[in-house]
Amino acid sequence: MVRRVRRLARRLYERVLERELGGVPAHVAVIQDGNRRYADRKGAGTAVGHRAGAETTEAMLDWCAELGIEELTLYAFSTENFERPPEEREELFDLIEDKLYQFADDEKVHEDEVRIRAIGQLDLLPARVREAIEYAETRTADYDSQYLNVALAYGGRAQLLGAARDLAGAIEDGRLASDDIDVAAVEARLAERPARAVDLIIRTGGDERTSNFLPWHANGNEAAVFFCAPYWPEFSRVDFLRAIRTYQSRQESWRRTRSERALALASAVGADRPLVRRLTEKVGDLPELEVDVEAEGEEAESELLAD
Repeated sequence: MVRRVRRLARRLYERVLERELGGVPAHVAVIQDGNRRYADRKGAGTAVGHRAGAETTEAMLDWCAELGIEELTLYAFSTENFERPPEEREELFDLIEDKLYQFADDEKVHEDEVRIRAIGQLDLLPARVREAIEYAETRTADYDSQYLNVALAYGGRAQLLGAARDLAGAIEDGRLASDDIDVAAVEARLAERPARAVDLIIRTGGDERTSNFLPWHANGNEAAVFFCAPYWPEFSRVDFLRAIRTYQSRQESWRRTRSERALALASAVGADRPLVRRLTEKVGDLPELEVDVEAEGEEAESELLAD
């Protein structure tokens, strides 16, 4: 009876959170932490924790599809994971290989047109895992409705270092001039994986750090970050909705900050009250500012409204 009441309460709370959603991030990245601690708490081997975490991964992909989230990146195996005991590494490689083949052949993946891609230093992985990656990528290569990026043998600094070396090589052999190095040139060296900047990073398991995950795509975009206590196998849809609420709060804070700056600039350049009203209509409810001077130039007005 108690469990039934708890399940009902959770479903009701989930609906409340869904109703509060005013928008969702386009790209969510997840640091799936806590599989081993989950297994330890259950008194089981690490393989039990990793397989339980894989079930959450499957559910997460479904949640993203339901909510219209276009891209999901999962931190499945970091470069630091190579330091784990050999038997645990083999368990992880077995699981990753199995899940890549499973996802690649899943009817729902093809119905939803999910493109599967791997990112990281893939040459460090066993041949059997690389073959599974190639199979999954080939099977889903023509899809673009949703993206699932699996970070394997991944390290953010290594990714940036590789891009820097590629740029240096291009300059040395004359394919690129130093003046040509800009944001677009760096992004081109980071490939099309991920396809877009990260809007929200989620880390489970209680630790509050981003572990060098997608530094260019996340830090450069000032992504919202959601840390939570549940281990990855315990991460629920309610937790995911809470994470999205964190993203929404961050977006609202950005809008307020931009609005306040725009109005302050309008006041500074002597904009009149009609301009402030038009700015208010453009960006939403804004705090009122005292504007003392009549408009002194159409150029300032057009710049503000075009922002």
